[in-house]
Amino acid sequence: MSAILVTGGTGNLGALVVGMLREQGHEVRALSRSSAEFPVDLRDGSGLDAALAGAEVVVHCASSPRGGDDVAAGHLIEASRRAGTVTNLVYISIVGVDVVPLGYYRTKLRVERMLEDSGLGVTILRTTQFHDLVAQVTASMAKLPLVPVVPLPKGVRVQPIAVEEVADRLAELAVPVPAGRVADMGGPEVRTLEEWGREYLAAAGSRRRVVGVRMAGAAYAGFRRGGNLAPDRAVGRITFGEYLAAR
Repeated sequence: MSAILVTGGTGNLGALVVGMLREQGHEVRALSRSSAEFPVDLRDGSGLDAALAGAEVVVHCASSPRGGDDVAAGHLIEASRRAGTVTNLVYISIVGVDVVPLGYYRTKLRVERMLEDSGLGVTILRTTQFHDLVAQVTASMAKLPLVPVVPLPKGVRVQPIAVEEVADRLAELAVPVPAGRVADMGGPEVRTLEEWGREYLAAAGSRRRVVGVRMAGAAYAGFRRGGNLAPDRAVGRITFGEYLAAR
């Protein structure tokens, strides 16, 4: 196989994918704005043509909750077409992007559709939220000034999965033959964010109390309905407790 490109190759997920592919003996180009060998800026597409030269497979891990994923995907699609050698563009998405009307999710769904309509070979994997996100949300709310409790959205169930397991699956999918939309991946346990928050705080040695807060809006309602869950695809093995213990 020729070189495999990984966008967001220095990020939380991308760096793991890069490492796994290199351990398997592949030539991997880890793309980022700070890369010495392949500096790429997906915001304007600069550097993509050189990075994609001769590549067959692209694993697209780069993402930003601040917006612009669709613009970045457009640049990547156009550059992949120009390269003429890309046979599989692997994309990591999120369970629920088609049913939970959150802005970030809507953008991820738009990228999925852009890829499907691109004329390129694509593979799309949706997963539930990473353990890291649950920890980050709880930690950030625990730092609120002048708030004696930890407020978390009430009644929102979450099914966190280990980023390592997702990286392993992406490395498995990084082959020249595209697979289309593959089966979703979900974590091994479903609990409310309030319950996960209490487990995180206990592991961190905090005695602060979690309080569930009702919120407004269609996105919150979508989460309350469980649109972000994949209970029939609970294929993850690493529990949140094991993740916390490893930290």
